[in-house]
Amino acid sequence: MNGTASGDRARVTVGVALLPEQAFRVFTEEIELWWRRGPRFRSAPGDAGLIALEPRLGGRVFESYTVGAREHVVEIGRICVWQPPRRLLFDWRAANFAPAERTEVEVVFEPTASGTRVTVTHSGWAAIRPDHPVRHGKTGANFSREIGLWWGGLLSALRLRCQQVGDAGRG
Repeated sequence: MNGTASGDRARVTVGVALLPEQAFRVFTEEIELWWRRGPRFRSAPGDAGLIALEPRLGGRVFESYTVGAREHVVEIGRICVWQPPRRLLFDWRAANFAPAERTEVEVVFEPTASGTRVTVTHSGWAAIRPDHPVRHGKTGANFSREIGLWWGGLLSALRLRCQQVGDAGRG
């Protein structure tokens, strides 16, 4: 694994039928439209709230929602690399992480004959203690597999959104 500890990262790839520029735009500007809802993917209860990404170096990746009269903003991370339309990298913090705990999400957009290959690599998990609640009792390859399935669910939704965008462009 190129010196990477077992369970440190998960990598998921999906093909979309859009040019890299379009796929990058859908990923970043339309994140609310494709990021799945529910407790597995968001902090907001039910269908409440939105998820957003501020499109710039240092921009926030965050979720915002209201419960009762109180607004909640959960910062997921900050953009560390902003290279449209090729690459995006942001740090990632689960809601139950301590202030110094963070992982890293890299998203790469590569042109293919049929559109774009979008690859998400979520790494840095070796720095999160093995008994951390975010792991749900899993470590090593079992935990990486779980994170990969989680991102796989999100990238399936991204692929569907890209298909809708492509269909609208041809219509």
